[in-house]
Amino acid sequence: MSFHEVRFPAALSFGSVGGPERRTEVVTLANGFEERNTPWAHSRRRYDAGVGLRSLDDVEALIAFFEARQGQLHGFRWKDWGDYKSCLPSAEVTPFDQALGTGTPDRKTEFQLTKRYASGDQRYDRPILKPVSGTVRIAIEQIELQESIDFDIDLASGLITFAEPPEEGADITAGFEFDVPVRFDIDRIQTSVASFRAGEVPNVPIVEVRV
Repeated sequence: MSFHEVRFPAALSFGSVGGPERRTEVVTLANGFEERNTPWAHSRRRYDAGVGLRSLDDVEALIAFFEARQGQLHGFRWKDWGDYKSCLPSAEVTPFDQALGTGTPDRKTEFQLTKRYASGDQRYDRPILKPVSGTVRIAIEQIELQESIDFDIDLASGLITFAEPPEEGADITAGFEFDVPVRFDIDRIQTSVASFRAGEVPNVPIVEVRV
């Protein structure tokens, strides 16, 4: 899949609507009970970029970005203002926000960035594939490490590679900001100067992609 490592203008995504969706298959049995199953291990996010547009200049910026991506052809980065940090939106990123795992007997050096969503005894670990440059912080046993010296980060996949394998059983934690890999979910954008000034905005669906 073709993907451009460029972010949709954050000023335009601010105010957009959207969030995660799941796919659940529900079968109602003859006795009224249900059987529920899902073919998706991970959720998929959808947004509407049109809601964030506030001026005709914003419309022009959207069209330029749309044309550069050739509609649905190329994926791109999207800042989800409601969920773009390893911590709470009101907090500052620290290297202790998320657990990445522990050192292994086979001296594993590569670990995937993840973010955990928990409620009660249930949890979901979301792979983070598009971390933001300059925001990734890593610690082992509560000691923060230095990027490019102690570890490297692949910004296109969210994979952490340590210069030296962590000691067996050592706790590895991370903090970061991240984008969502998405594409336009439409090959046509329709705008009207008159209707936009009257408060109407174009419908610009955005959908998360697997990378």
